[in-house]
Parts: sequence; C-alpha cells; structure tokens
Amino acid sequence: MTDQPDHADDHVIQAYGLEKRYSIGDSEVRALDAVSVQVRRGEMLAITGPSGSGKSTLMNILGCLDSPDAGTYLLDGDDVAKLSGDRLAAIRNRKIGFVFQNFNLLPRLSALENVELPLLYSAHRDAKTVARKALESVGLGNRLHHETNQLSGGQLQRVAIARAMVTNPAIILADEPTGNLDSHAGGEIMELFHSLNAQGRTIIIVTHDPSVARHCRGEVRISDGKIVATVRHNPVARAGAAEASLNGHGDVEAEVLGSRF
Repeated sequence: MTDQPDHADDHVIQAYGLEKRYSIGDSEVRALDAVSVQVRRGEMLAITGPSGSGKSTLMNILGCLDSPDAGTYLLDGDDVAKLSGDRLAAIRNRKIGFVFQNFNLLPRLSALENVELPLLYSAHRDAKTVARKALESVGLGNRLHHETNQLSGGQLQRVAIARAMVTNPAIILADEPTGNLDSHAGGEIMELFHSLNAQGRTIIIVTHDPSVARHCRGEVRISDGKIVATVRHNPVARAGAAEASLNGHGDVEAEVLGSRF
C-alpha cells in the first residue's frame, strides 16, 4: 500500500492515514492508528483481527457511518469529508449495502416489508416488486410474508442480504455475517456473497474467523488499530466449497504480501 493517494479508476475505496481516537477516563485509545487501505472495484476483501482490534471502526468509516479524526477517505474519487449530510445519506442508502451479524431486522414486519424499507426512504414507485425480486434472488421467494420469528438464522441473514441489495449498491459491507450461524448456513451465506461478487459488486467482510477470510481474494489484518499484514488468497467458490472451508476442509492457499496488495 502507498502513503499518497492513487487516483486510479479501478479503486473504489482509497483511505490514507486514517486515525480514530476515543477517550476513556484519563486515557486515550487509538482505535485506528494511521491506517491506509485501497480496495479495487469488484474486489472481495476481508478485514480481520481480534475483538477490539479496530476492524469494525474501520468498516464504519468506510461505510460513511462514522468519520475519522485524521486522514483522507476517497469513495469513488470523492473526498468523503467534503460531502454534505444529504449526500452521505444518499450514499448510505444507494451506493452501500450493509449486512450485520445480528441481522438488524424489524421483528413485527414480514421479510418482504423488511426488504422494502430502504426503498420507502427514497419513495420508490414499485418497492414491493423490487423487494420481492431481491428475496427471490436469495432463495426466499416462498418466505415473503413470514415474520422474523418464523425464520431460521440462515434465512434471517438472507433477508438482511436481500435488504442490502435492494437498492442495487455497488458496495456491500458485511460485519461478521456468519457469526451467529452454524457452518452449513454460514457456508450458504458465503456462497451467496461469492455470487454477488461475481455480478461485479465490491464485497468487504469484517470477520474474526480465518475460514471466512479465506473465501476472499484479499485480506487486511488489523491489530491494535494498525494494519499488520495484507494477504492474497486463492479462494474456492464452487458449490459446496464454502461450507467445507468453514469446517476447515477447504483447499485454499494464501500468499502473505506484507504491507501491499
């Protein structure tokens, strides 16, 4: 990775020298300490590290949910720090889709109604049809009107992915998307991410699980707020391989590249 901005068109994310600090009592914690990362358009990237390493803080900044105390973040060439609140809200609603470990679905709404929500914020004319197609694309066409308490963990995560996809975002950010799932359901979710990536979407997955990271072409490892390594993997994306890898049996190779992709 470089220390100066590279305006190459194939980079959808360019972040340089990001810092994030929190005060706890009389102490200052550096959640991010001069972190630089670049993500190419269409990349499938994992951000890994132990709890408290700063990986979720980095994801929140990349997703325009938080801002750094220092550093530069270019999203599609735009300096995020210079964007208005309305522009940032539009980016979060249309350009970036979010998937979370705990699904973040509304319990009294059906799967279809949950997926419709991002479209309602933008006054989409045909929200119900678009939401139905999104659910069908993740294999839940027969669960449209089921409420969340009628769905399994894997199905709930599929609803969450459909909701993330419904505005057709170019980027999907997923925070521990398999963390609450068994290996079979987790494998299915990873295969779904592979499918979305094959369609050209940029996928960034935050995880503490090395077996999930090995499904991504690139991996950024964070510890104590700093990038300690970047890795290139040769992921296996064929049917059934995702679950095998989550069980520790995938034939995945990795090359450690130090500080650069």
